[in-house]
Amino acid sequence: MKRSMRNAGPRSSLAMAALLAIAGCGGGGGGGSGGFFWPVGGSTVAPPAPAPNPSTGTTLSGVAATGAPFAGAEITVTDAGGTTVCTTQTDTGGAYTCPLPAATQAPLVIRALRDDQVLYGAAVRSSGIANVTPLTNIVVARLSPAGNPAQLAGVLSSRPEILTADSISQQVAALKTALQPLLDSLGLALGHPLLDALVADGTGQDRLLDVLSVSVRPDGEAANIEITVKTADGTPVSVRFRSGDSSIPPIGAGVEVADAPPPALVAELLRRFTDCYALPLTQRVSTATDDDTDAVGGPSAVAAPACRQLFLDDDPSTFYSNGANVGRSSANAGAYASLFRASARGLRWERGSVEFFRPNGDMVLSYRTTDPQGNTAFDLLGARRVGNTLKLVGNGNAYRATVQPYAQLREFLNTPAFSNYGTGYDVTIPNLTDGAGNPVFAKAVVTTPWGTPLTFLPGAGYSTLRFARANGAITGSSVYRLRGEYRSTETPGNPSTKETSLTYAQPQLDDAQIRAIADQGIWTVEFHHADTTKPNVVQTARTLSRALTMAELRQQPLAQLSGGLRDFLATGSAASGYLLVANPIWVNFSSPPGDKDGWSVPAGAPAPTQLSVFGNAPFGSTTPGANGAGFNDSATFPSSARRAVVYCSRQTSADRHCDTTDSTMYAKNSTINSFLLQATNQKQVAFSSAIALYKLQ
Repeated sequence: MKRSMRNAGPRSSLAMAALLAIAGCGGGGGGGSGGFFWPVGGSTVAPPAPAPNPSTGTTLSGVAATGAPFAGAEITVTDAGGTTVCTTQTDTGGAYTCPLPAATQAPLVIRALRDDQVLYGAAVRSSGIANVTPLTNIVVARLSPAGNPAQLAGVLSSRPEILTADSISQQVAALKTALQPLLDSLGLALGHPLLDALVADGTGQDRLLDVLSVSVRPDGEAANIEITVKTADGTPVSVRFRSGDSSIPPIGAGVEVADAPPPALVAELLRRFTDCYALPLTQRVSTATDDDTDAVGGPSAVAAPACRQLFLDDDPSTFYSNGANVGRSSANAGAYASLFRASARGLRWERGSVEFFRPNGDMVLSYRTTDPQGNTAFDLLGARRVGNTLKLVGNGNAYRATVQPYAQLREFLNTPAFSNYGTGYDVTIPNLTDGAGNPVFAKAVVTTPWGTPLTFLPGAGYSTLRFARANGAITGSSVYRLRGEYRSTETPGNPSTKETSLTYAQPQLDDAQIRAIADQGIWTVEFHHADTTKPNVVQTARTLSRALTMAELRQQPLAQLSGGLRDFLATGSAASGYLLVANPIWVNFSSPPGDKDGWSVPAGAPAPTQLSVFGNAPFGSTTPGANGAGFNDSATFPSSARRAVVYCSRQTSADRHCDTTDSTMYAKNSTINSFLLQATNQKQVAFSSAIALYKLQ
């Protein structure tokens, strides 16, 4: 079960001596100093007139935008000699200005980096306008070696013919031809996306950007590119192509394009969120007794006008989503429960982007929150346009069910030859229980966008439903793997034959088949109640991105274990393939000694915000290592954290992996066999680094 981090108490000081004589204390990212000891048909664009390199400094400027301004992005300009000639940051409107030194050699490559999003633009002269948008990213990808925009700057000195006025014009013309049906339906004329003046205000070229979602994924040979149109009825419409294709498929013919709100309207909604959360707790909710103690209550307890006015009809009681109304219970359950939490004061809401529209016209936005310490998280919300403002609306679903593209490296510390990559989708359906601790669901049947039915079942120690085999046996995973490959090309066979507890597509999809999956796929979830007198409930879930191909995944950097923790875990589990809980403990995932960082985040890797622990409860005897029912527990923490503490959480009445005296600690003779570090980006793609202690043969 997922738990937020909290301070560890003094009882943890007994843990490591009892477990493996592993010394480490505290638990950064939430653990305190008392943490337990353990490891725990287009027109041709006229090329701009070439200009000689200036003998005096010049200025390059432009706008970075995805529709919404790409505000706060780091701009890097690299010249033809491979020299970085400018670094700056975009302003709130996405605009940047770069004074360039006299020695700057055109052409130039411009990179805009924000969070894990990277966009590229280019210029053939060292002055004037150079915009950076998803459209310019396509142009640069089609000009770059192997379709990788990041490689263009590095080859210009030896291959200057790649980036010229003519080569850019040819790619712009091809893009305009493909977009012409959409431009006609919008009544727009697209000029030059790199060179024309751009304002991220929902007009002109920016209007086009508002109704498009673009993905560019290099795979070592080419970039896989997808353009999706935001339609009025919510039906996903997209085209997919490779960067090396001679032409781009046309898009937008016969499509009713959504009336996307201008970026300022989205920004205004998030500003109102920020204003609400700037208030002290006693002003936000009427049930708060002071500003430092979390409160409980329902929609009527939301008191501040700045908070109530976020919702449709200025009334939080109109909001219902995933089985919850606005409020907070003593178990921290409820929609927008953060309104009732003291620690949420000062939370900033920013970087909103309309992702798609529902059939009723409501829209779904992605956004980022930043707390006063600078820690960030991504999430989604539903909104409805009422006049010239946006109001919060729920999805009306009875239950929570999410589908995330899932990219993973499974690293086997004790049998490294079998370390492998996996790509697929994580289907998260909470394992709800009634007042007596019994599962609410008998099963859930999930149908993929390509028609494959998948069955999920409740398990005693699992916080979410798990895959079921055809014979009804429950597996240990909620991830549907489309394909797996060993990290080492020297290891024969396929990972699916080694870990039969995991679920792979039968047959596995190849990269071409994965590329054919749309970014915005609609999944159907049918909930079957354990109480057979209750009718089944059918809902849908939608992705914002597809699963990565194996070639794309092999190029994706992921979080890595620190050397100290890696050695510690490998040594402690070398003989048995697990860590034995000799006395009740918490899990402190940090490097000994001295509670050092447990993991690192390489450049380009999404930063983890969740750690999960997997293992088995005691079998019911005193036999060390005897395997009982499987369990998983999780803790969330800031993206800046590099160590964490996980507490035990009993899931059902049959669950035995937590200590009977202190249920936050792991029971004696439980075993821990793996860990999972997970990050999620703005497109809700999950990137995970799994650390397995158990051995494969």
